[in-house]
Amino acid sequence: MGDLEAVRQYLDAWTRRDADAILATLNDGGSYEDPTTGGPISGEAIRAYVSGLWSAFPDLSFEDVGLAQTATDSASVQWIMRGTNTSSMMGLPPSGKAVILRGADFFTLRDGKIQTVTGYFDPGQVPRQIGLNVVVQPHQVGPFKFGVSTAVQTGKTQEPGAFSITYLEAKDADSIQKVREGSRASLIDMLKMDGFIGATTAVIGTRMVTISAWDSPEDSRRVMKEGAHSEAQKGFYDGSLASQGYTSVWTKHRVNPFFIRCDACGRMNRGAGICSCGAKLPAAAPYW
Repeated sequence: MGDLEAVRQYLDAWTRRDADAILATLNDGGSYEDPTTGGPISGEAIRAYVSGLWSAFPDLSFEDVGLAQTATDSASVQWIMRGTNTSSMMGLPPSGKAVILRGADFFTLRDGKIQTVTGYFDPGQVPRQIGLNVVVQPHQVGPFKFGVSTAVQTGKTQEPGAFSITYLEAKDADSIQKVREGSRASLIDMLKMDGFIGATTAVIGTRMVTISAWDSPEDSRRVMKEGAHSEAQKGFYDGSLASQGYTSVWTKHRVNPFFIRCDACGRMNRGAGICSCGAKLPAAAPYW
């Protein structure tokens, strides 16, 4: 096999979406890595990686825009990846959006096969192009820890009568992903429940918190008995997902008036309706 033949077959296998052919171009112990893999991966880990990518982008293709041999035992290629996100990615619904990503791969070669592949590209490009936020922030600064948060709203504007708080300390990164998938399914179920008003979730390191607003304490108990949440509890009680956690229900002690700013005069007003200046106030946002 010529010096570049293994690389050409490797690139062709990606375009044909053939994991076996990709692995066949690598030496035993040959590895692949890029900014998203967390380091070099080999064998079945490569198969799982490419299969996940092809699943999220079934029409994925690569255009070779510059293959070159850089030394007797190395080569490089610039490429353009194109694809349409028509299946789930990271547990999220498909966006249906097309993506274009430019990058480059660098190869080391041995005995006519590929020993290592190191890919370089902007890892934020694909998430941004399918509509995801890419947030750069520290894990921790002094006593402050940082994470991500999500709000789920029904559009109801009534005052909550109760809040439920669930806290889990996930075992590891894999458990975090499984808990997030279970939480999304639970929240979809909750949107169908009459007493549900809204929820906010947060993931900070391995700490996972959900705060839900309900019409009454009785309404909040429904989620413990119905749908995906009852199934997710099994992973907590058998110890496979979390190292610790608790659930609780809190009733209202005091809720201060809802204020809305008048667009005409800038004055804050209690509740919706008409401002003292005579202008109509904006519609009230969901309470939670």
